[in-house]
Amino acid sequence: MGERLPSIRALCQEHDLSKATVQHALQRLEAQGLLEARPKAGYFVSLQPRTVRQPESRVSIEAPRPVNVSELLLDIMRRSAAFDLIPDFRAGDLPAGILSLNRSIGRALRRQRGEDYLYYDEPAGDAGLREQLSLHLARRGWAASPEQLCVTSGCQHALFLALQACCKRGDVVAVESPGFYGVLQLLEQLELQVVEVPTSPESGMDMAALEEVLARWPVRACIVSPAFATPSGALMPLQARQQLLALAEQHDLAIIEDDIYADTALGAIPDSLKALDREERVILCSSFSKSLSRDLRLGWVAGARWHARILHLKLVSQLASSRYLQQGVAEFIQDGSFATHLRRQRHDLRDRRDRLIAFLQAWSTELRVSVPAGGLAVWVELPAEVDTLASYPQALEQGVVITPGPLFSVSGQFRNCLRLSFAHPWDERRTRALNLLPELLLRR
Repeated sequence: MGERLPSIRALCQEHDLSKATVQHALQRLEAQGLLEARPKAGYFVSLQPRTVRQPESRVSIEAPRPVNVSELLLDIMRRSAAFDLIPDFRAGDLPAGILSLNRSIGRALRRQRGEDYLYYDEPAGDAGLREQLSLHLARRGWAASPEQLCVTSGCQHALFLALQACCKRGDVVAVESPGFYGVLQLLEQLELQVVEVPTSPESGMDMAALEEVLARWPVRACIVSPAFATPSGALMPLQARQQLLALAEQHDLAIIEDDIYADTALGAIPDSLKALDREERVILCSSFSKSLSRDLRLGWVAGARWHARILHLKLVSQLASSRYLQQGVAEFIQDGSFATHLRRQRHDLRDRRDRLIAFLQAWSTELRVSVPAGGLAVWVELPAEVDTLASYPQALEQGVVITPGPLFSVSGQFRNCLRLSFAHPWDERRTRALNLLPELLLRR
């Protein structure tokens, strides 16, 4: 592990391949976390945590049902603890990327002239930001035009608009399980039925299970995160993506792609599912909240055949987005600061992930842990007798906030699982909180 690969030229000569073919192969291996590209040094085999067993728990397929989000989830959100064992707004210094972002936004604010402040921005959002987003998406395989994008108030807002555009009350929506609890909140508010589709921590949604679901119930939409789905960090392989699109065409299905974690890739950023969409069935939703700043509240949606409807819903629900904020972020992307930030973040997240898995491997009990190549968390499967939901109040007494497994399902499954995040540095306080978990979770 850690060895340097031969140069691209040497690989081309050794295997009698074109430069483009070799580069593409290296980028795919980097996206899977198997290689690491180092500036001016080449490609290196990634240092992997020692072998860990992947979680095996699978949700059983049950009939569609209404969603009833747990009060526990609301408690976690009120504590701002979705990605931190011990949330503390005062801890740490601003990283270089955020300082640069703040300067870009400040310059955009100072550039405001005339009576700009008396007018709303157009519903689709600032043209300059949409241009930069289209270039960013083009580097991931989809040649998007600015006209195909609409700026939103975060990814949750984008998902909300997407569901409103393609579904009506009572419709059935297929979701990953375990999956994103924020989606479950939206489904509850829109009075939609949900059917859970089993997932793998390595490859995401099970296409055979989805095919069974589609044969049994009239599913209107399917929400997936092909790139580093939460909570497991799964990366959907190309074959599964192609099969998903084929099923969407066969069953007249809207696919809502939650792409929010793609830019957290520990290697090359994977292509979007939207890049394969030839029938305008994929609504892509994303934001900067996981790759840049939770506080930015700036996202985007590409609405495919539902885009005109989404623009109307954006106008009705929000009127417009902040013009100077969009302009500041557009400058941040255009001058290369965003790409620099992602390179720094990639190395930080890989180190934090590896340290977290090393901590977990030192526990005195058998457990299974996902090893994601992106995202901000791992999915931990503990012995069957463990009840993470029951452990929540006990952990709170120690000042620790955990995210129990049942929050990622509408059926209350995964009680012996939890999501643990590596979004923050493992300082002394967080390490101490992490070391308390075995005693809190494994009590008999």
